[in-house]
Amino acid sequence: MKIHLLSKRKLKKTLRQITAKLSDILAIPLVKPAAIIVAALCVLLILAPYLLMKFNPGTGQPAENRKTQASFELVELPKNITIYRTESKKTETLDFEDYVKGVVSGEMPASFHEEALKAQSVAARTYSAARILRAENEGNPSAHPDAPLCNATHCQVYRSIPELEKLKGEAWMKKDWKKICDAVDQTNGQLLYYNGELVEQALFHSSSGGKTENAEDVFAAAVPYLVSVESPYEENATHQNEEHSYSVEELSKTLKTKHPSISFGTLTADNIKIISRSKGGRVEKMQIGNGSLTGRQVREALNLPSANFTIDIKNNIVTFTSSGSGHGVGMSQYGADGMAKQGYDYKEILEHYYRGTEVF
Repeated sequence: MKIHLLSKRKLKKTLRQITAKLSDILAIPLVKPAAIIVAALCVLLILAPYLLMKFNPGTGQPAENRKTQASFELVELPKNITIYRTESKKTETLDFEDYVKGVVSGEMPASFHEEALKAQSVAARTYSAARILRAENEGNPSAHPDAPLCNATHCQVYRSIPELEKLKGEAWMKKDWKKICDAVDQTNGQLLYYNGELVEQALFHSSSGGKTENAEDVFAAAVPYLVSVESPYEENATHQNEEHSYSVEELSKTLKTKHPSISFGTLTADNIKIISRSKGGRVEKMQIGNGSLTGRQVREALNLPSANFTIDIKNNIVTFTSSGSGHGVGMSQYGADGMAKQGYDYKEILEHYYRGTEVF
């Protein structure tokens, strides 16, 4: 470089000349204050990224400042949580955030985008917090009276580190377990709120088949944040256009066994029909012989992945073609992964699937 070719004497002379010129410029009225302001702005611009890194990852805000931004009182999470182990039929107490990590590991593939994993972390944490608060007010569920949550699908699937090591292997633990831990840590303590209240039903499912469901079309009552929304980015989802075939006789036997109180009579190709569909496109009601069943009842009786199905009857064979997996209410996990890959962050994903909610 040219500066290396200058002698020490010439370099000192050049520096003196530059310093003299700067002094002359700063001597001009208003220039000195302007220079100070510009310098201060430069310092702030340099320090801003560093200061932001001091904030809670994933929020851009310090954890202690989240409360000051909310116009309502935020839920205090417990340090530990007690869960019921369905295999050993015993309870286990563990760190709350470690529990969330085990739930994300049990409920969502680690191969999913990190923003989808963050969304799952907040949903799982919210679901857990709501169950703990409900247990404090109403007692633990009858299915596990000694703990507010269990480790199975009745609540949320939870995997401990030893279970994951055995199930997934060493390579998974080194890479994917760390990825999940990072996603949970970056949303540490964050919960979903609706109108200033903790979301009680942060429900989720594997895939929707393109559109989620209104809560009232699947469960007992309407929930304002669990409404039908489009879920367009599910190209990589499993359970698409799956066919399940039964003879009319097999179908009749299965449904009569599952619902003995209903008088179906004799089933024929002419009296097996879809009567109506929900807003989300799932079967709402079906005619089955002389009786009728909801799409959910048919799905559960036949162990179909989804109530989002069509039927085709030929040569005494009834073929159900279904898309999606799960009840279809709340967040679609494959939809969340698809949104993340399209550039949406975890808060945008959550706010899409749980309408009107906020993350704090």
